[in-house]
Amino acid sequence: MTLRVVEWSTGNAGRAAIAGIDARPELELVGVYVSNPDKVGKDAGELAGLGRTLGVTATDDVEALLALKPDCIVHTAMADNRLTEALDDLRRMLEAGINVVSSGPVFLQYPYGVVPDEMIKPLEQAAEQGGASLWVNGIDPGWANDWLPLVVTSASERIDEVRCFEICDYSTYNQRDVVMDIMGFGKPLDETPMLLLPGVLTMAWGSVVRQLAAALDVSLDEITETVQRVPAPETFDIACGRIEQGTAAALRFEVLGMRGGHPVVALEHVTRLRPDLAPDWPQPAGQSCYRVKVTGEPTYTVDLQFMGEDGDHNTGGLKGTSMRLVNAVEAVVAARPGLLTALDLPLVTGRGLVR
Repeated sequence: MTLRVVEWSTGNAGRAAIAGIDARPELELVGVYVSNPDKVGKDAGELAGLGRTLGVTATDDVEALLALKPDCIVHTAMADNRLTEALDDLRRMLEAGINVVSSGPVFLQYPYGVVPDEMIKPLEQAAEQGGASLWVNGIDPGWANDWLPLVVTSASERIDEVRCFEICDYSTYNQRDVVMDIMGFGKPLDETPMLLLPGVLTMAWGSVVRQLAAALDVSLDEITETVQRVPAPETFDIACGRIEQGTAAALRFEVLGMRGGHPVVALEHVTRLRPDLAPDWPQPAGQSCYRVKVTGEPTYTVDLQFMGEDGDHNTGGLKGTSMRLVNAVEAVVAARPGLLTALDLPLVTGRGLVR
């Protein structure tokens, strides 16, 4: 059965999602939402850089897209810096009876015990009213720290700690809002960016820790955070701007699920704008990687490297985020109505994608 799909946004992740929808034989792209007036009226294939047209014209008419009654919306619009608007958009989609797979807000991948009930209830009520499902995922938070570590734990005799890493060079990630404004790179070290405001790390990645703890049947005493930042030794340029000497150029943080005074489930990010910065911090396999370390008997370490066809690891990461959503559309449409987590879905694979 062919499923009718609308793509919501055509930024870095949205362009990759359009290509992914086009690659899946069971999905039909029927609409594209854009917020930039300059993109209205352009063909989806042009916006995605496919080198061919798809016969679907982009629009900023929200009501017209909802009136299409697609089976699913692939929502990849920026949510981190427009939280209220993003939640309202998702609620409207669900109330209209449309299933949604979304890259954010990231805490919705497993919001229970992470955000207040009043942030969850409107979405649950909208899903019940519309008989639709919402699933938020991606690569991180997402499959690099939900099913990947859980699969590794399936071969354990004893587990002392499950730790998920992102160890990445963000110098080629051309998304200024995220790199500069949200993460605070290129800002003075005495200036606190949005990501490092009190409680934000736990709200964003506490979902990873809480979901893994739930899957492993672990009761946590608390979730704590640690943060370290390193300045630029001299001025240099990255894809989205200039990093002045002395401003933030490397960031390391942990979100720790504690039991008995020790971390049992941990999320750790090591983000550099140059590979020579903070050499004593964990180093990636390859240019960048996601790492799972299950300490116990036995101890496992799994490194996941990623690379786009253009030779850039950040392109590979964006593709991974988008394809996790697109490839799950069929499973989410078939699932029960409501707010779903990775623990609610069957194994999602690349079925049908072998050329």
